Amino acid sequence: KDDTKKTATRKENVVVDNVDWSPVANSYLDAVSAAKAGDALLCYQAQSSLHSALNHIFASSKGNILVSAIQVVCRNTHRISVETQDDSKLQQAVTLLQESFSRCLNDRTEFQPDEPLSEEGSKKAGVLYIVNQLFALYFSLNTLRLCKNLVRPVESRSLHQYGRAGDLVTYRYYVGRLYMFEDQYDLAETNLEYALQHCHKTALTNKKAILRNLIPVKLLRGRFPTQSLLKKYELNEFMSMVDSIYNGNLRAFNDSLTRYQDLFIRRGIYLLLEKCKTVCYRNLLKRIHHVLDKKPHLSLMELAKAFKWLGVPMELDEVECILANLIFRGYIRGYISHTNRVLVLSKSNPFPTSAVILSKTD
Repeated sequence: KDDTKKTATRKENVVVDNVDWSPVANSYLDAVSAAKAGDALLCYQAQSSLHSALNHIFASSKGNILVSAIQVVCRNTHRISVETQDDSKLQQAVTLLQESFSRCLNDRTEFQPDEPLSEEGSKKAGVLYIVNQLFALYFSLNTLRLCKNLVRPVESRSLHQYGRAGDLVTYRYYVGRLYMFEDQYDLAETNLEYALQHCHKTALTNKKAILRNLIPVKLLRGRFPTQSLLKKYELNEFMSMVDSIYNGNLRAFNDSLTRYQDLFIRRGIYLLLEKCKTVCYRNLLKRIHHVLDKKPHLSLMELAKAFKWLGVPMELDEVECILANLIFRGYIRGYISHTNRVLVLSKSNPFPTSAVILSKTD
């Protein structure tokens, strides 16, 4: 019993090339011991000490030989902080990772992409991996405004263009989500598309995570996934919604949005999907236009009856407001005769596909 206690409290003295690694080694042993005991808080405390000690050694180390070590430590600090289920520990983890990020970013050695780690290399080689870990923490803490403090210095130095495929995909995934929350849907689609196309073909879970954000962005822009794609990745929550938007079925759209409301809110895509109602309105008007033999004049009263039949009763002023918004955004071409309560559609391409693309794409 006494021997066990002595072993647990024993501290190692490790010095390599005049560098004292004892704080790192002893903190690592403490973290392993706490992890085996299932004590997440004690494990995090030890990991925090390890990370702080390694940051100090990393700052004065030659070249980028320790980049892999600092990346592993950043990942472990992130994961253990999540295991504590304590936001204050997540905040502390952010501080530690930010210091590691600064040590890498501010290295004055010129960065040479794709060169092996060496005593002459630049620590900037470790930036992208640490940025991705920080992105994950910022999203967990809902402090997305801090993401810009990472994106600006990384992209100004073009560090997001080089690195391992997995790091590049992860970076584009988070940046795409960031643009999505900022309502910059062009940039969101570009980055999420890159992440999906370059994601490893066997990483189905990662592809599913990307699609959960990419599909709402595409829906708002009038691009529809096939049912086979949704089935392949088990994205059942989008199946009825995609059909309802494509067919202009307001009732089915509202039912789908209500059914998965809690799920969509947790993912942060509810408001974006709610905006897709605009596309649903546009497609409903196009169907009504075809039913009425493509007459250029649509009575607002007739449109109100169609909305009521679909379970969305509204006053004529509301109908007029919806139509004005569709015209303003370029979803339909025409004008509203307020006096006659009529929508006058353009004789030439009243529902431009340049604004909303209806072809279903995989």
